[in-house]
Amino acid sequence: MKRNIDTGIANRIALYSDAVQWQGPARYVTTSGTPGFDPDGKLSPDFATQAEWAWKNVLAALKQADMDVGDIVKVTQYIVSKSDAPAYRPIREKFLGDARPASMLLYGMELPWPEMLIEIQVDAMRPISG
Repeated sequence: MKRNIDTGIANRIALYSDAVQWQGPARYVTTSGTPGFDPDGKLSPDFATQAEWAWKNVLAALKQADMDVGDIVKVTQYIVSKSDAPAYRPIREKFLGDARPASMLLYGMELPWPEMLIEIQVDAMRPISG
């Protein structure tokens, strides 16, 4: 029901799909921009720690919707500083694994709190069974 479309562009940049096609009845979930708060509601001053928690928080929201990383069809990442890109890529790959959603990465964003270094937003779909 989900098909990744490869035009050859994404393969030159990172591990994502140029587009994702969905066909058939499905449940749809979209998350808000999700920052890297830890379970105590704190933001680490460290980018990598915030990025890890942002992904954990996104996946926790998906879990509540009975979805997982394989259901993500689009991910949008907002990073305050481009200098954090080298630290971000392996974290993103760790959480996405073999999933290849469509992707957008933006740098130089001013986020709602000055302490926020990253926010992640995803769209996910899962077939309606029955």
